[in-house]
Amino acid sequence: MKVGLFVPCYVDQFYPKVAIATLELLEKQGLTVGVPPRQTCCGQPMANSGFEHLTGGCNSLFIENFAQYDYVVSPSGSCVLHLKEHLHDPKHEAEAGHLRERIFELTEFLTDVLKLDTVSARFPYRVGLHQSCHGQRGLHLSQMSELVAPPFSKPVQLLSQVDGLELIDLDRPDECCGFGGTFCVLEEAVSAKMGKDRVSDHLRHGAEYITGADMSCLMHLEGLLHRQKSPVKVVHIAEILNSNIQ
Repeated sequence: MKVGLFVPCYVDQFYPKVAIATLELLEKQGLTVGVPPRQTCCGQPMANSGFEHLTGGCNSLFIENFAQYDYVVSPSGSCVLHLKEHLHDPKHEAEAGHLRERIFELTEFLTDVLKLDTVSARFPYRVGLHQSCHGQRGLHLSQMSELVAPPFSKPVQLLSQVDGLELIDLDRPDECCGFGGTFCVLEEAVSAKMGKDRVSDHLRHGAEYITGADMSCLMHLEGLLHRQKSPVKVVHIAEILNSNIQ
């Protein structure tokens, strides 16, 4: 199995350790992982702002970089969902269709494709899980609380296997953090208030760390925690699953 690692641009620029943790985690599963050096943005920021017609170059380059792989994996649910729904190229539509079906967010790849049932990691802290909207409502990584249906969560399934980790319960387990990509720029006051509410839920229940599958949401929460001078830290789920803290 040849796996291509897609590193979102904001991860590359601000949180490269998340990409490194994802690479190491995949390699620990015995996979051959490639990281195309010419990869760039998936085009989501433009599309979300109403300029999807300007993403053609991003789409073409993505196909050029990843068409050779059996699967593409990324530590970002929002980028993965965008590519699943919007990756098209009139000149290479067959390759685009193949990639739309073979790109996975990290936790869904580990649970659905690799069927991982044992995680060799240790993280002895109280952790709150932020279930991002794109992952939950778009990729169905976890069940939405408003539905009358059996609950499930692929991130929880993996975190529950981490030695020493105590996953806290939240009052509103699937509430939006308010980031929303360009939403946090266009509606900054609303975005900040939503983020403060999300942070407060974790703080009330004694979280030492907040984790999730989207570093963009965690970046938003990290900024609010920093402004509140809170000791609580954010950490991507890939870093937890790849950790061995004694």
